[in-house]
Amino acid sequence: MPTSLLQGRMGVCPLLLLLAVALGATAQDPQITTAPPATPAPTTQQSNSNATTIQGTTTVEPPTTNSAVEESTATETPENNDKNYDTSSKDTPAAGPNNSSISDELNSTEPPTKPALSAITTITTITTKIPDDIDDKSVIAVMVALSSLLVIIFIIIILYMLRFKKYKQAASHSNAFRLTNGRSDDTELQSVPLLARSPSTNRKYPPIPVDKLEEEMNRRMADDNKLFREEFNALPVCPIQASCDAASKEENKEKNRYINILPYDHSRVHLSSLEGVPDSDFINASFINGYQEKNKFIAAQGPKEETVNDFWRMIWEQNTATIVMVTNLKERKECKCAQYWPDQGCWTYGNIRVSVDDAVVLVDYTVRKFCIQQVGDVSGKKPQRLVTQFHFTSWPDFGVPFTPIGMLKFLKKVKNCNPPYAGPIVVHCSAGVGRTGTFIVIDAMLDMMNAERKVDVFGFVTRIRAQRSQMVQTDMQYVFIFQALLEHYLFGDTELEVTSLECHLAKLGANSPGAGCSGLEAEFKKLTSIKIQNDKMRTGNLPDNMKKNRVLQIIPYEFNRVIIPVKRGEENTDYVNASFIDGYRQKDAYIASQGPLTHTIEDFWRMIWEWRSCSIVMLTELEERGQDKCAQYWPSDGAVSHGDIIIELKREEENESYTVRDLLVTNSRENKARLVRQFHFHGWPEVGIPADGKGMINIIAAVQKQQQQSGNHPITVHCSAGAGRTGTFCALSTVLERVKAEGILDVFQTVKSLRLQRPHMVQTLEQYEFCYKVVQEYIDAFSDYANFK
Repeated sequence: MPTSLLQGRMGVCPLLLLLAVALGATAQDPQITTAPPATPAPTTQQSNSNATTIQGTTTVEPPTTNSAVEESTATETPENNDKNYDTSSKDTPAAGPNNSSISDELNSTEPPTKPALSAITTITTITTKIPDDIDDKSVIAVMVALSSLLVIIFIIIILYMLRFKKYKQAASHSNAFRLTNGRSDDTELQSVPLLARSPSTNRKYPPIPVDKLEEEMNRRMADDNKLFREEFNALPVCPIQASCDAASKEENKEKNRYINILPYDHSRVHLSSLEGVPDSDFINASFINGYQEKNKFIAAQGPKEETVNDFWRMIWEQNTATIVMVTNLKERKECKCAQYWPDQGCWTYGNIRVSVDDAVVLVDYTVRKFCIQQVGDVSGKKPQRLVTQFHFTSWPDFGVPFTPIGMLKFLKKVKNCNPPYAGPIVVHCSAGVGRTGTFIVIDAMLDMMNAERKVDVFGFVTRIRAQRSQMVQTDMQYVFIFQALLEHYLFGDTELEVTSLECHLAKLGANSPGAGCSGLEAEFKKLTSIKIQNDKMRTGNLPDNMKKNRVLQIIPYEFNRVIIPVKRGEENTDYVNASFIDGYRQKDAYIASQGPLTHTIEDFWRMIWEWRSCSIVMLTELEERGQDKCAQYWPSDGAVSHGDIIIELKREEENESYTVRDLLVTNSRENKARLVRQFHFHGWPEVGIPADGKGMINIIAAVQKQQQQSGNHPITVHCSAGAGRTGTFCALSTVLERVKAEGILDVFQTVKSLRLQRPHMVQTLEQYEFCYKVVQEYIDAFSDYANFK
């Protein structure tokens, strides 16, 4: 029961008790007798030994101590249990040993007298009647008493109704400013329907020790995340007593992106008031605590066009140096956030001038550096400040990212770059509650994990919802938090500075404590423990498509398989055994494909054409150890046709470890042509790995240079099955590009990400070790960096 309503009902209870006592006292008047029943009153003696007949009416004497009612209220000693109460007695009864629990309450220092107790025990059976011989004064006294009682009852009813009405209004006011736990994502609507929450709010969810985190995750995820949903629904939506008066003002309604996501008055960010502008101190943003750090964050809605000036005013006044953006400007063709920064040059927002100093685009996020300054000072002495925006771009339109790896890298970057002297970190998505809350909770729980070796997701979400409603908006976001924490606990931080690689390789070569193998083997075993999701390979396992797979264990996942146009009049012709793979700076930077079979060459070229791939990397020979590894899909001379696609060899050039072929690809149906360059690597032996990394470094450099000239369309990479050597090339290309840009490498997480996108990428321990060796060779030959520029 809601607290305020419970208090209201409890407030009425003493009044009802007083009413009962008053009625009992009235019933004790010697001139008041019981009313006769509907049938004529008997004139003979009743069977009840306690009743006697007097002048045609039945007088009721107090019940004996043997009655059930009296046993729960009477406090006489056992010696007097057979006696009837004397209604005229004023003695205080002694406590008996056989009394029920209620006797403890009655045994106060001034217990009620027997007449009062008798009245209470008989009140439910006594009605009143005025006998014929009562004088007028008695009648008047009784009528006054009854009238007084009716007035008291009426007042109690009025007070109760007013209190209940006030509670309903407060609850309605609170509901108007929140989304429910059942919402699937931040959605911009005139209003959001409110659904009933799960009643399981009494369940306790204590902190989880980190060594039990995986076990608890598996338990909660059983039965389609049933326990996770129960836990999420047990979260309090928001404090009932929290008010949103400032946000509800008519002058501020247009400043809110969603009418039911409003900041509480007690935790909202106050702007300085502008002269002559009423309510100019309002912005839809709330202070949020971090782990043991008060007001570490400001959770804000994505700025609207009319609130961009206020947003920058908040950044300036709060001395913020870091902005975290967890939404794209548009999603599902809906505006989620106004662009509050210039693409280039500078722009003035209110009295804040913002200029873009730098922008670095990476696969999961973009980093922008702004220089901001107050305007209006003719002396030009106003200080400038550097503000860094971290824009996470990999959050899908629906749900959550399929892996927390990108978010953990993003969060680490934010932690490392926020200066210690700065004010709160401003975090925003669209509404400023769902993804914003998810980011803040992961940050805080990682801090708690490091400090206490445990996490308290339920408790922390509960606390920050007292600062801003609906923080962490969906059960999927709640599960994602746990996935990120478990990922960090199991695999830790595996990033390395290039200067520490040599030392790290020495550790990998030594035996791992307690593992019974080298550190490198232990690391690779973690990778092979990643479960292959066979249930997410539906299309590749269709009967019509099984014959298109070279190796039945390597089939693309549904979420990132390459889809080609369906051939007219033919079913199941959109399938090719190929997967989109993310690179360092770009999503879908690669297409990892199997080597074409004779009957899938046309599908291969249709894929190349449809996805405008201008670079093909081939890492196998046509035949190895007497086995067919790849069908020849290009002409040795002249031109060859595969369906609507015509391929013509224009140039062939031999290099030290690879061959370059320029192929003119024409679509006869569209009457268009493109130049495609194939890099055929010959340095991979039939058994094992290349003797050194020089050839791989050179071919990666050549492909990168080709991409700069032809545009950043996907690079198609294939060996035979499209996993082992293909995965090694993609891993090395990604790692070396990051080494060049940041001086940081993470071979483990790069390969782990590849395996989540396509089964068996980097297939053997030898291939995994080769990745490390090539990076070390690249660093040693630092002068060769120019090959990538």
